[in-house]
Amino acid sequence: MTNVIYAIAVLGILGAVFGLLLAVASKVFEVKKDPREEAILSHLAGANCGGCGYPGCAGCAAAILAGNAPVTACAPAGAENAAAIAQIMGMEAPSGERQVAFVRCKGGTNAKKRFEYVGVQDCMAATKVAAGPLECQFGCLGFGSCVNACQFGAMSIGPNGSAVVDPDKCTACMACAKACPRKLIVSVPASKKVHVACANQDKGKAAMSVCSASCIGCGLCQKECKKDAIHVVNGVAVIDYDKCVGCKLCTKVCPRDAILPVATAEEKEKYKAIKKAQAEKAKAAAEAKAAAAAAAGETTKA
Repeated sequence: MTNVIYAIAVLGILGAVFGLLLAVASKVFEVKKDPREEAILSHLAGANCGGCGYPGCAGCAAAILAGNAPVTACAPAGAENAAAIAQIMGMEAPSGERQVAFVRCKGGTNAKKRFEYVGVQDCMAATKVAAGPLECQFGCLGFGSCVNACQFGAMSIGPNGSAVVDPDKCTACMACAKACPRKLIVSVPASKKVHVACANQDKGKAAMSVCSASCIGCGLCQKECKKDAIHVVNGVAVIDYDKCVGCKLCTKVCPRDAILPVATAEEKEKYKAIKKAQAEKAKAAAEAKAAAAAAAGETTKA
């Protein structure tokens, strides 16, 4: 019995000693944490979506504090929280328009298939099988990798089988863009409504042969734009959002309906009629000017 009591007493003493040693060690080797890190963390979205490029919100907070990430690194947190983080960091509040994701493709059922893919419903997996089932090497595969990556319910596969974004739910974390093996998802200003829904860089005939909704680089949109806001680059139309005023003239002349919002047949016919009337008016004015000049010449001779 005495031996048992001694054993318990020794264990108790050893426990107390080791506990004391651990307490002292925790104080000696304590890593001082900047209180600003917790403050920054409290203003992040808390979704741990990874859209910022760091391992979770804690990693993002640490990166912001270290100066390795901007105060706007967490897009889902929004402008107000970014401003609060800027204040914590002793910086000016960031300015700039809210961004949303946009999928540069409306192919889906419009795109031709090379074969019927049967396998893991994942876009990256599909590209491993003979470079994917679509004839278009730039088109949305529609297996929803972006949908699975989105933590905010802003991505879905549309009725035509191509991915679409709900701008009201989108936080521009761009996790969807990282998940897309075709790199079709880009960030655009939320206020802009005119977008080129194609990324096919093939030449006109080749692009036309793989998708009925592809941009063919014809340049009609570029010629029609009065603000120099759209240009054909590498065979596909690209919008300069700093110049675009949303007049939608480009949508009315696009023969492939590759620019959103797609103009209705009535809108296109009405615009053609306006252009025809303008051309006839210009022709009449030119003819009148030429007649006036000829008459002036005859008068001078006389």
